[in-house]
Amino acid sequence: MSASSVGVPGGLAGDEAEAVAPKRSHWLRETVVVIVVALVIALLLRTFVIQTYFIPSGSMEPTLQIGDRILVDKLAYAFHGVHRGDIVVFARPPAENCGGTPVPDLVKRVIGLPGETISLSGKGFVEINGKRLDETWLPSSQQGRSFPGPRGPSYSLMHPYRIPANDYFVMGDNRGDSCDSRFWGPLPGGLIVGKVDVRVWPLSAFKFF
Repeated sequence: MSASSVGVPGGLAGDEAEAVAPKRSHWLRETVVVIVVALVIALLLRTFVIQTYFIPSGSMEPTLQIGDRILVDKLAYAFHGVHRGDIVVFARPPAENCGGTPVPDLVKRVIGLPGETISLSGKGFVEINGKRLDETWLPSSQQGRSFPGPRGPSYSLMHPYRIPANDYFVMGDNRGDSCDSRFWGPLPGGLIVGKVDVRVWPLSAFKFF
């Protein structure tokens, strides 16, 4: 063994050992850059494009169960309008006061669109402009189980209610256990965060909406 290779890992000569250090440093810099870029992209995606949410209550049962995780498309309404039947996540309206610990975001289904008149039939079916709404997204056992909100407010659906322009009437699928537009009024379109596109957890219940 020659003296020049003593103490150099792998038996490399001194000159060869010096050539390894810059390569390792370059690899470390590249790794750091890739990680930073990935984190920035993930942050941008979460802020402007998609975000996951956790379902903490049963107001959207049986469609969404407690503990489900959903994926929300924040750009959905940049390309088209809000549709009836869409499940949306939205910022908590100022008038929402349903008790419990306030949460920053809520999830409900869009039932009434701007300018429409929404009401309830005597049997509890939702009517839009005087015609019964076919709520195909609900199981038959859930249809006709809508109830008015508290007595007094015009939006409680004790009487027909005309939805203001740029507002939406949202309700939970679990009509008997959902604090929604019947209780705190129509949802301003500007509060909508995005559309629920996918249930990603549990994997056994993975579903596109």
